Amino acid sequence: MADESHAPIPLSIDAVVSRLGELEVVFGPAAGGAIQRVRTLLLEAMAARDRGDGAGVVAKVGEAMDGLVALAGRLDPAEAVLMRSVAEQFRTALLRRDTGTARQTADLMFERSGARWRKPGGGG
Repeated sequence: MADESHAPIPLSIDAVVSRLGELEVVFGPAAGGAIQRVRTLLLEAMAARDRGDGAGVVAKVGEAMDGLVALAGRLDPAEAVLMRSVAEQFRTALLRRDTGTARQTADLMFERSGARWRKPGGGG
């Protein structure tokens, strides 16, 4: 039986996972366990995506974003309030399958965290 809820979510979760190393640098060694938990949740989200479980993707990505918000709260509680709002926008965009908004909010969250896209081989 066909189920539209199993349509693939084209958001590149693996791109977010690949950027988590930058957050380890930003947040420092004390955040290693929390970053690993975020990584695990995102890997679980990828598995849910691969099996067509859209609700599972949203749930796992939401948990991961909440973990990032908690990390931000350790450094700057005011920043965590902003990031919590961005995380909620991200969740809402995923539920609507609005990948453009989801990508923008994910980029904003990473930018606010201090992480940046870097080209391979150096340069920023």
